[in-house]
Amino acid sequence: MSAAPIRLLLVDDHTLFRRGMIALLSSDPRLAVVAEAADAGVATRLAREHQPDVILLDNHLPGVNGVDALPGLREVAPQAKILMLTVSEDEDDLTRALKAGAAGYLLKTAEADWLVGAILRVVDGDSVISPELTEKLIHALRADRECAPLAAPAAARARPQDALSPRESEILREIARGGSNKEIARRLDIAETTVKVHVQAVLRKLGLASRVQAAVYAVENGLI
Repeated sequence: MSAAPIRLLLVDDHTLFRRGMIALLSSDPRLAVVAEAADAGVATRLAREHQPDVILLDNHLPGVNGVDALPGLREVAPQAKILMLTVSEDEDDLTRALKAGAAGYLLKTAEADWLVGAILRVVDGDSVISPELTEKLIHALRADRECAPLAAPAAARARPQDALSPRESEILREIARGGSNKEIARRLDIAETTVKVHVQAVLRKLGLASRVQAAVYAVENGLI
């Protein structure tokens, strides 16, 4: 018996774009668009009602924009993975979305096959950022760290990363470099299922919700 399709909520204020995306995504038997919304308010109501597996969320919405809607969507549908799907390449939009718990940040210029693959990856626990934005993310996070006020000496304050085992620290660095579970397993010569176990332990120990947040944490704390 085949697995149930991944249930999607599409949030975008352009009707023609939604129509095209629904046609594209519905052509793949692994995916099913269960609801669509043109603004954050309707999206929150539909997310609560349908409990989708993945929410594809534009940032430029009327009223409350996508990034600001993230906390509310995560509250009403905590199991849903939220993928930003936008035209914005702004570093601030990118970092705010990831820090707010988005599982990925994709540009609308992405190829159809790449988009479908990204959806499958986030459901499997990976994080996804459009390749052309990776350098911007690292630059923005390092700039934030350099501009931050001086804190207490590292030895004088507890650091969540100190609770990680050497292998978990290694996994965290690989996550920050953008590696998928399969790529990390190949690079470290361990089983992919073992990587998944370590990733879950890293997120739990650091109190984080997604791999993207783990990558942000690693950069902000100078771990890569």
